[in-house]
Amino acid sequence: MDRVSRFVIWICSKFTREQIERIIKDLNEILNNRNPEIKPKDDFKEKHPNYREFSVDPNPPLKKPLKKSQK
Repeated sequence: MDRVSRFVIWICSKFTREQIERIIKDLNEILNNRNPEIKPKDDFKEKHPNYREFSVDPNPPLKKPLKKSQK
């Protein structure tokens, strides 16, 4: 059983039907951005920690090809 299923079972065991309906209503408002004070967790940063983290090389690009030494 996954975490969400266990959480749903826990909610059902702790709250009345009316309270659960209120929880659902409030969660819908949050997901529809009607409550700007509360934002759902954004896991994009966790999945992609290096997104947009880049740096410029200190050396400029080569203007001429490197000369190969003959062996």
